[in-house]
Amino acid sequence: MKIYQQFKGYLEEKKLWEVFIYLFFGGLATVVNIVTFALAYQAFHLNWPVSNAISWICSVLFAFVTNKLWVFQSKTEGFQALAWEFGKFIFYRILSFGMDMACMFLFIDMLHTGNLIAKIITQVVVVVANYAFSKLFIFKKVEIIEDEKTNSSSQ
Repeated sequence: MKIYQQFKGYLEEKKLWEVFIYLFFGGLATVVNIVTFALAYQAFHLNWPVSNAISWICSVLFAFVTNKLWVFQSKTEGFQALAWEFGKFIFYRILSFGMDMACMFLFIDMLHTGNLIAKIITQVVVVVANYAFSKLFIFKKVEIIEDEKTNSSSQ
């Protein structure tokens, strides 16, 4: 546990902890995506677009929970705020799903790359886009400035 705390402290000092933890959970979401794609495609013999859609749904649900709770530690008050945050998450994930499908089409149908190779390559593009979307548009941290809070309560 001491090594973990030192590692985390070092990354926090360098302002890299959030990126590291995102890549860790993003890696797990990628595993969820690839495994469900392979199962749908190979075990259930679904075509690649349907397999890709199923894998997207599974990985998006996994990613929302992990991003909210552990990566960005987003706090929402009430169901409406949670629904708004989830709606933004889905909106931007649909954008990256479009990128995913376009890359898959390019690699599989145009360049004739194997399905799993195309899926792995495509996930790199998707993970980078999703981090940018999550960081910039979805899980914004709200900072409370103590001086303003103190000054307004004393008046």
